[in-house]
Amino acid sequence: MSPTGQQIPVGTGRGDRSADTVRVDLGDRLVAVPKGGLYDRFRMATDLDEVARDPRVPGVDFFRRLPKTKVDLLIGPTLTPNFYYRMSSARLTMLARSRAIRGRLPGELAPLEVAPGLGLVSVMFFRYDVCDIDFYTEAAVGVAVRPARHRGLGVVDLLAALKNDHLGSYVLSLPVSTDIAQVRGHDGYGFPKWVTGVDVDVTADRTAARVTGAAGETDLALSVATPRQTRRPSGERVSTLTSYTRINGAWHSTLSQTNVLAAGSVSFPRHVDLTLGRGRMSEDLRSLDPTRPVHLDVITEGQLALHMPVPYSVAGAS
Repeated sequence: MSPTGQQIPVGTGRGDRSADTVRVDLGDRLVAVPKGGLYDRFRMATDLDEVARDPRVPGVDFFRRLPKTKVDLLIGPTLTPNFYYRMSSARLTMLARSRAIRGRLPGELAPLEVAPGLGLVSVMFFRYDVCDIDFYTEAAVGVAVRPARHRGLGVVDLLAALKNDHLGSYVLSLPVSTDIAQVRGHDGYGFPKWVTGVDVDVTADRTAARVTGAAGETDLALSVATPRQTRRPSGERVSTLTSYTRINGAWHSTLSQTNVLAAGSVSFPRHVDLTLGRGRMSEDLRSLDPTRPVHLDVITEGQLALHMPVPYSVAGAS
């Protein structure tokens, strides 16, 4: 990991800011969205037949089996899940001492340990090319946590998570590139989101990403060779992630389901250029004191269903 803010070349991640926009009401917030985009036209009730005609979308069968429901939130009435019809992502997982991780976790949560005193932290980057709320990118610093209220053996939780491809997470940082993603993510989901430059470019050969700080300097950046990709039929591998957040002081859990279409991974990746610069993300990652990278996962083609958070009971703070 580089301690300074060396910049890396990456593809554009913020979309065409010069495009015409319209303003929409999310609760008591007005945000700009692309005029004629999916959100402008459908307000989350997207026509799947129309999406299927988009040449970037590999198909919509995954979403036809996930009916949407209406919910009322601080951002106003909306439909859930939020559908991401084409996306790509990268996740670099590193070891960190449990003591450092616990220092950043609420007392109700505990790190998922791979060995006594060692937990897992990740930096993640996402590019959503076709989505109910239009194109955007985001990045995250997160911690793998044990299932809430579970007090059994940590190794059992770890093995179960790996076997079922279902992990739990607590997110420290989650910058995004558009206003609508920030308002929905912060006010609707309780995630620590803010708007900044997030460039993400994931190809079969190279994965590169960069998050900018308040003055345009590098906050966090990643450049690494993309692991060899394996293609899968739609629905063959659907991984799940449960994220825990507090909304108005009450714990909630948010489920996301990823339909993996082309992905690859490598253990103990080499030649990883992870740059920690100046900014909130790099500060959060430094506070976790990560040591060595242990896994790199890259999805060059996938789809995602993000469900709205639901109330969740957790044990009292330890």
